[in-house]
Amino acid sequence: MALDRPETSHSTAQRLALTPISHNAQAGKWRTEAMRSHAAPRLMYIAKGQGRITIAGLTSGYGPNNLIFLPAGTMYGYEAGPTVYGQMLTIPVAMAADWPEEPVHLRLRDVIAQKELVSHFDNLERELKSDRSGHSRAAHHYLGILSVYFERQLASLPDTTAEQDRTRTASARLVAAYSDLIERDYRLSKGVADYAAALGVTPTHLTRCCKQTCGRSALSLLNDRVLFEARVLLRETRTPIQEIAKSLGFTSPAYFTRSFQAATGQTPSAFRRG
Repeated sequence: MALDRPETSHSTAQRLALTPISHNAQAGKWRTEAMRSHAAPRLMYIAKGQGRITIAGLTSGYGPNNLIFLPAGTMYGYEAGPTVYGQMLTIPVAMAADWPEEPVHLRLRDVIAQKELVSHFDNLERELKSDRSGHSRAAHHYLGILSVYFERQLASLPDTTAEQDRTRTASARLVAAYSDLIERDYRLSKGVADYAAALGVTPTHLTRCCKQTCGRSALSLLNDRVLFEARVLLRETRTPIQEIAKSLGFTSPAYFTRSFQAATGQTPSAFRRG
């Protein structure tokens, strides 16, 4: 499975890319299940298998022939079991205006629509892998066609669905706002009480809502986001551990080590060596 991680540069966020979604036990569940976000929008196409995905603090099931759109900066994590296969499309920031401003989960039940989607992805993948003249321009044009396809599928939905109704509950709106704040401030050493105060609720109420929408506590969501970033920095950079600790808001490297080991069963140094 190709690594799916936050972009570390502006240029990466501009690049059109297509990577596989598939089970990889050696990579570790954190590669997919931990909360993260991206600087560029993503479109997930699930071709086979089923599992659960948490988007902006709301957990839903997914299955074959599902399209899941994630705007830039949307916190999410998903299960990728042995039967799951699909593709993750990175949409360049310059083309983000062609896509919705909010997350969208489409469940394609019409066979004709399913076949059309496969054709769009095949065309896009063929051009991305090609070395023929104009292949990059062709791929971007196919992405534009895919955005029209997505818009049409979205327009064909009823005015309201059970899934849309779930996102509009008071609890879902609160947890979505909480996830947005986490994504903005997770490096600033804020606790759940700080986020709750910013949202005008008590920590107890915030955790109650989180458990209603995704079965997890407010603290669990926050820690998960911080730990994902820590793991990425440990595995994919040579940044000293003390600097990683400081960049993620930990008061000391020792506190970072204790917190990391308590959550993962490994010290940061051991995780980096693994």
